[in-house]
Amino acid sequence: MPKNSKVTQREHSNEHVTESVADLLAHEEPIDYKNSALNVGGVPPHKDINETLDLGDERPAWNSKLQYILAQVGFSVGLGNVWRFPYLCQKNGGGAYLIPYFILLIIIGIPLFFLELAVGQKIRRGSIGVWNYLCPRLGGIGFSSILVCFFVGLYYNVIIGWSIFYFFKSFQYPLPWSECPLIKNGSVTVVEPECDKSSATTYFWYRETLDISNSISESGGLNWRMTLCLLAAWLVVGLAMIKGIQSSGKVMYFSSLFPYVVLFCFLVRGLLLRGAVDGIAHMFTPRLEKMLEPQIWREAATQVFFALGLGFGGVIAFSSYNKQDNNCHFDATLVSFINFITSVLATLVVFAVLGFKANIMNEKCVIENAEKILGYLNSNLLSRNLIPHHVNFSHLSSADYTEMYNVIKTVEEDGFSKFGLEPCLLEDELNKAVQGTGLAFIAFTEAMTHFPASPFWSVMFFFMLINLGLGSMIGTMEGIITPIVDTFKIRKEILTVCCCVLAFLLGLLFVQRSGNYFVTMFDDFSATLPLTIVVILENIAVAWCYGTKKFIQDLTEMLGFRPYRFYFYMWKYVSPLCLALLVTTCIVQMFINPPGYNAWTREIAGERYLSYPDWAMGICFTLITVAMLPVPVVFIARQFHLVSDGSNTLSVSYKKGRMMKDISNLEDNDETRFILSKVPSEAASPMPTHRSYLGPETASPLENTSSNPNGRYGTGYLMATTPESEL
Repeated sequence: MPKNSKVTQREHSNEHVTESVADLLAHEEPIDYKNSALNVGGVPPHKDINETLDLGDERPAWNSKLQYILAQVGFSVGLGNVWRFPYLCQKNGGGAYLIPYFILLIIIGIPLFFLELAVGQKIRRGSIGVWNYLCPRLGGIGFSSILVCFFVGLYYNVIIGWSIFYFFKSFQYPLPWSECPLIKNGSVTVVEPECDKSSATTYFWYRETLDISNSISESGGLNWRMTLCLLAAWLVVGLAMIKGIQSSGKVMYFSSLFPYVVLFCFLVRGLLLRGAVDGIAHMFTPRLEKMLEPQIWREAATQVFFALGLGFGGVIAFSSYNKQDNNCHFDATLVSFINFITSVLATLVVFAVLGFKANIMNEKCVIENAEKILGYLNSNLLSRNLIPHHVNFSHLSSADYTEMYNVIKTVEEDGFSKFGLEPCLLEDELNKAVQGTGLAFIAFTEAMTHFPASPFWSVMFFFMLINLGLGSMIGTMEGIITPIVDTFKIRKEILTVCCCVLAFLLGLLFVQRSGNYFVTMFDDFSATLPLTIVVILENIAVAWCYGTKKFIQDLTEMLGFRPYRFYFYMWKYVSPLCLALLVTTCIVQMFINPPGYNAWTREIAGERYLSYPDWAMGICFTLITVAMLPVPVVFIARQFHLVSDGSNTLSVSYKKGRMMKDISNLEDNDETRFILSKVPSEAASPMPTHRSYLGPETASPLENTSSNPNGRYGTGYLMATTPESEL
């Protein structure tokens, strides 16, 4: 018997010692139930309990804390940080946008990110197991997360395929999108009309890369080059995922760090470009009046929400491979701020480059319009007296042209429009907001054609996009594979191959000539609303079903310190309210602005906004419905006891060897009930709470399971009639 037990103290001391049943049982050696003489359940003694429970090997773990942090950073920092955040920042008041974004990061982002990290680390399961345990009736949350991850993965890997195409096309000089192609019209060689009406980079994107159709209704057949690129993208993802975190964790060392190397290189190069300061100054000039508009807060909340990867299940999956005593609060804060700093860094890079591009385009505009004015002067349509004396057409500056333009506009007020002159303001060029593929594959590629050694920078840029996408895809795939493996005990290698093959086959939808329109559709409808609903249900499951106080107590025992009171109020009141408002505004926005897409029309060489046809609208709402369907289905099934909640199996550990209970947290008033094999009056901390394990062929199972001090989960058997319990 341990020397510190109260029974031992009583034997060696004359002082009165009051021992409790919990004190006695807490020091008792674990009993091998099946090999014990106390086994009265008829279970053969030679079998190991782990075999009966069909336990797997020990759960995989990260090789180091750095590997885990890089995995979380790689998942959360994705393409949206490079091409979505700068656009929103420019659109919503420049530097003023950073204020609501930072506020919402504090009150929504970090608390919910911390919540997902904590439940994954404590329960050590994927999204299905976590929500089945915390609130069985809301167990459909995990299945919804898997479906959303699958939908997002389908089109997200298409973007990686596009980046692969541009990456290999960058190994040539000059870059293939730097000039418009020439075609022969009889004996005359002319510029491709579609390219001449738009631009070289725009033409290369829409015609050479996508070979896009005029609308979503025109399929146009498969684009074989994009099909091969999509296949390559899924091969890369499959190889990175095939061995679980043993393979994906090593990939993260490169895929998470390399984008920062490229961003810093681009920042240094960008700051040396002419006009870079104009772009950055325009970016961070705050327009504070924008902060009063509700739209800026809605878009900031949405960006915070998706930037951290909340609701996908990837955060929970990665965290489930952590040790129990890992400080996940520090991790949540660190990763959130790394994400924010990365977004700001990417914004600096983007607007340094776009500032350079704006100056190039402004100079081009000045030259073209100056030639028009010279033509009007030579044909006497304009008087030379309108031209200021200091203006030199051979070295015409932007300021000189603006002065000349204003004079002509003032004097020729009535007939000014017939001259077709443009103001050529730098501010107008800087205000041309671009995002997504328009930023990466058109605006940025056009700017890079003016760089010295442009192929080198193009290779670096698209290799960075591939790595950013790969990091996010690994997290997305973990959100699918980990919960399925945990729940259904499928071999990870087989499941990974099946997922990749199925996703590739379904992904052929996105490599048709009309595929880009389906990418837009899935991006708008498969994730935004379903994920917002998933996260609000996660919040409710923890804060209101499981209980915020109990959850805080669990974290205290797991982390070794009590989380700030701030989190209690965020989880219980503020975050659910903010998420409910976000869901409401998303639904209202859907009805205010009928769903549609920008279609590229070959004849006009430009985009036009089209509404989705009825069949496409059906797909849009089917995506939302299918993604959310598991939640009500599981709720109804478990509410009416049509299926088991499966919670009893969640306390099983991956740990080999005997499984045991820790009853050190048993409350005094529950001791008698514990002895009589009855459920305690209240489930005590830490998570998982007291769940009964119905052992094989046992007639009177003990119903009190708790986590061990070392964080392992397990069930064991302590009989009330053991010799020490009778003392």
